[in-house]
Amino acid sequence: MSVVLPIFHALGWVVVALSQLGALYMLFAALAAVAALKRARRAQGLTPDVTIIKPLRGVHEGLGDTLERFCRQDYPGRIQILFGVHDAADPAIAVVRNLQRAYPRLDIDLLIDPRIHGANLKASNLINIATAAKHEMLILSDSDIVVDRGYIRTVVDALAEPGVGLVSCLYVGKARGGLWSGLSAMAINYQFIPGAILGKALGLAQPCFGSTIAIRADVLARVGGFAAFADHLADDYEIGRAVRGLGLRISMPPMIVAHICDETRAGQLIGRELRWGRTVRQIDPVGYAGSLITYPLPLTLLAAALLGPSPLMLALVGSALAMRIAFKLCVDAATGASAGRWWLVPVSDILAFGLFIASFGVNSVGWHGNRFRVTREGALLQS
Repeated sequence: MSVVLPIFHALGWVVVALSQLGALYMLFAALAAVAALKRARRAQGLTPDVTIIKPLRGVHEGLGDTLERFCRQDYPGRIQILFGVHDAADPAIAVVRNLQRAYPRLDIDLLIDPRIHGANLKASNLINIATAAKHEMLILSDSDIVVDRGYIRTVVDALAEPGVGLVSCLYVGKARGGLWSGLSAMAINYQFIPGAILGKALGLAQPCFGSTIAIRADVLARVGGFAAFADHLADDYEIGRAVRGLGLRISMPPMIVAHICDETRAGQLIGRELRWGRTVRQIDPVGYAGSLITYPLPLTLLAAALLGPSPLMLALVGSALAMRIAFKLCVDAATGASAGRWWLVPVSDILAFGLFIASFGVNSVGWHGNRFRVTREGALLQS
């Protein structure tokens, strides 16, 4: 006992130090978010013809409205919209047929192709869809992404910048309602977005997200097409890494799109977060471990448990909670989106911290009803 108590005491002060580093991280992340999202961009005035690629699987609430937004773009160039599914019985087919009837003058095609090219079913779908693309400018976007009318114009302008090989977009979580979808959106807005913006601002990362991948067909061909990523878990990341390998950069315009969070059960949220954590840990193990400091409130609570109650620890816990609530308000103002009530901040932070710790024990991922092991290279192997 005489040895254990000093160890807990020393560990407690280490955790206090980490929590204070986390507070500084949150401050810089908030400032970076405001700066990045208020940056003006000069319009290029270019309107090349565009092919939008939308891989689909199943139907989520509001899918019709989400997809219809791509049919109502304020863009004078020709737009081809390609939807694709693997299964002829997929309920998403009816949604696409409704769009085709509602917009008969738009070039909307649906490809139903069951061919599987690798363990990543989304990448297989992309391989099948891309064969029908008519235009050089390709814009890939996940089915649960909500955009505004100026989306294509903004993406095209960004891709026209010198040295840019790919354009991606930041996204916020948009909860469909209920506790679990709200917590999912909070994880995106108050954990993911700050790290992505700060990493880019410091030159530590050029992220590529499935929310948007805009790329010219010739650049995609140079990295091996979608087929090169058919067995990778993080296909979006791998596409970005391959483009950077060509000496081209990834542009991220000051535009926010929204990701629909429709989790209705705890298991859905936990499964998604563990899969995401396992993915990031595979991509950047050192950086992922270092993201421990991005949980200042749980770290402060842990330090209080190790050191025992005191006026100092009470003050540190109170300041950490106040800082996290202020951070939420700052991100809400910068992005124009809000997720969850302020009193859910400690719940969200503690849950996220617990899943972060748990992710170090995850060596396989569940995806589309299958279980995969992930190699060090990020490839998927059937368990």
